Amino acid sequence: MTAAPSTYELLERVRSGGLLEPGQRVVVCLSGGRDSVCLLDLAVEICGSANVSALHVNYGLRDEAVGDEQLCRELCQSFGVELTVESVSAPRGGNLQAWARDVRYGVGARLASSADARLAAGHTASDQVETVLYRLAASPGRRSLVGMPDERGLLIRPLLRARFTRDETAAWCKERGLEWREDASNETDKYARGRIRGQVLPALRSVHPATDENILQSAELLRDEAEVLEIVVDTALAGKSEISTAHLAALPPALARLIVRRLAEQATGSLCPQAASRLGELLELGAADGHSAALDIGGGARAVVKNGALRFERSPQRKARRPVEG
Repeated sequence: MTAAPSTYELLERVRSGGLLEPGQRVVVCLSGGRDSVCLLDLAVEICGSANVSALHVNYGLRDEAVGDEQLCRELCQSFGVELTVESVSAPRGGNLQAWARDVRYGVGARLASSADARLAAGHTASDQVETVLYRLAASPGRRSLVGMPDERGLLIRPLLRARFTRDETAAWCKERGLEWREDASNETDKYARGRIRGQVLPALRSVHPATDENILQSAELLRDEAEVLEIVVDTALAGKSEISTAHLAALPPALARLIVRRLAEQATGSLCPQAASRLGELLELGAADGHSAALDIGGGARAVVKNGALRFERSPQRKARRPVEG
């Protein structure tokens, strides 16, 4: 059996990752769970307490929320770290997890920008494995399998780059004498992630003990290959915001789909994964008689073919219907 890494080895893994550096300003997303507590301690150790602040969002969704906030206050006081607490009320209906994530990153980005800092989240390699499996089940396409990036804009995930597992963040906290709070909902099947953690992963590990490592390596390889594909798309478009439908039809279908998606997302400024699946319709649009034709493809994108060239624009907003007076 391989010996568990020491706290020194774990610390060096984060240092060598380069996302946390001495003197660097960082805002840590602090939930009070083991991963974020571990990250806060590592940030203070590497960057210095004067350069670290923390954000705790109290969503009020759990009975334990008051205790979570209190622990975060005590931790930050003991570290000499400034803490910002944001209390919010959950909307009725909708995807609560997505809403909570948007609130956390939105507030965090504002804090980090105003402090000329990076925003650090405590996602681990264990989270990455669960994310890849969830996206594999929930949405098609290569992009679903690349997982979370360890760095994007202001956001950094030092524990993910260092390949920390959930067990290792717990070991770090125990060794350092740090308390954390457990979210009981993570161990139930209430949410999809809990079902993946409690049912899917144990089944896969029974098939092969290296399941987690193989998923992580696959995601990393796909991210590397995605960079190559982006270069190929850049070359095919040559800086243009449109492409001849005849040229598009002559390309390998996989490349044509990537080009269509790129053009749609450039036009809308947001993800438009469904664009690639409409390739056949777009080629038919280009082959139809007439000089101009348009097709709304979803995701706020409209394809326009004019004089044999395909481009995209935002779909026009639909006007709300007036209520019928009784």
